[in-house]
Amino acid sequence: MAEAIKVLLVDDHQVVRRGLRTFLEVQDDIEVVGEAADGAEGVERAEELRPDVILMDVKMPGMDGVDALRRLRELDNPARVLVVTSFTEQRTVVPALRAGAAGYVYKDVDPDALAGAIRSIHAGHILLQPEVAGALLAQEESNSGTGRAGSLTEREREVLGLIADGRSNREIARALVLSEKTVKTHVSNILMKLDLADRTQAALWAVRHGVTG
Repeated sequence: MAEAIKVLLVDDHQVVRRGLRTFLEVQDDIEVVGEAADGAEGVERAEELRPDVILMDVKMPGMDGVDALRRLRELDNPARVLVVTSFTEQRTVVPALRAGAAGYVYKDVDPDALAGAIRSIHAGHILLQPEVAGALLAQEESNSGTGRAGSLTEREREVLGLIADGRSNREIARALVLSEKTVKTHVSNILMKLDLADRTQAALWAVRHGVTG
């Protein structure tokens, strides 16, 4: 049987963490490895426990979810972050996605849908609600309009197309018969050439400009 997905819970409300843990602990393929009550503690625990997926609230005292996401990216922590929030406003959710979150769900999400979201995020997919995807596309178009697909090599276009399909670096390496290190270099070059911040923006850029795997 495949190894369980290791999950870290980061939320300032103990009752929310307890509820999430209670549900997730009955999933055969998901293991809750720790909890944190704010962003700073979440970053510390993520470095200590090396979870596969982090369920992160956005609004927390001290270091909030967005700042925690930025710090995790600075540390090159490989955990995939799924924002779990009660806030629906784009001004709250979009910054978290731009800071590196792989997706978001609302706190009233159906439990089975939450488990499915965790599995999807762990598999390398991006989970976006349509309204937020539209907002990100609009921002990407205005902020990164100078990026041109013509500046990419043929191999970089192939990698970008696979990013748009939600493939992880490992899956891309396997599909293109490359090393993961080489794929990581290609991803870095793509982000630099297109003036994008992360894989989420790259995937949206690819969809907007018709670059597919």
